[in-house]
Amino acid sequence: MHVEMISHTPDALNLLLRTKNTRLGFNEEPEEWSEEKKSEHLEYMLTTIKSSWEFVDYTFRISGVSRAFTHQLVRTRSCSFAQESQRTVDVSDAEVLKPELDERESVVWDAGATLAMTCYSRLVEFGVPVQDARGILPTNVTTSIIVKADLRTLHEMAKLRLCTRTQGEYQQVFRKMRECVLLEHPWTEPFLQVHCVSTGTCAFPRYGVKDCKFYDPRMNLDVMKLEVKSRFWSEEIQVANPIAKEGKAS
Repeated sequence: MHVEMISHTPDALNLLLRTKNTRLGFNEEPEEWSEEKKSEHLEYMLTTIKSSWEFVDYTFRISGVSRAFTHQLVRTRSCSFAQESQRTVDVSDAEVLKPELDERESVVWDAGATLAMTCYSRLVEFGVPVQDARGILPTNVTTSIIVKADLRTLHEMAKLRLCTRTQGEYQQVFRKMRECVLLEHPWTEPFLQVHCVSTGTCAFPRYGVKDCKFYDPRMNLDVMKLEVKSRFWSEEIQVANPIAKEGKAS
């Protein structure tokens, strides 16, 4: 598998800070701020409305991955995708990614994958259109895809796709995507964290309590949620009155 970032928003940090400040009527130019002040405002942004995050985009080229993975990836509806087409491209020479299997399991897998790819190639040789021959291809046949996502989308993806419940290939791909972003923009590190690190709770508690080595009993907030629910629906509505001051809302 290969993951590379081929494009990103120019001057992303200052643009991110500027859009947030514009929303709050704060007219200072972030380019003139000290690194300390920028860090302070980034920390503030982690716990406020995320709309400004959508102004920063990243585009990745991902290759040597399975169609099984990309079928999961394209379900992220807020991304843009351009994928190699099996309708028009002859993929007779493509690999079939094999998961970790023991020796006996590998014999069965290799036989099935080889048969499917051989049958595909023969059908294409016979003149069957590749758009019809593709129906026999294994789900794990390799492919390539280009993905564009904004920082807000990557933040949400990180919380779930870095989780141990996610299939291994997806975890590996997203870790590489994250590495690409951090290499270019180290300040995004707190934005791109797995759910338990980002929120202190477990995204999939039924799984986590049984199978995740990182699960901590303190992540179980069921009792507290019931208490808050009882109070919330038994008391009068509360309305906030936020006031913008120096690029932050109280």
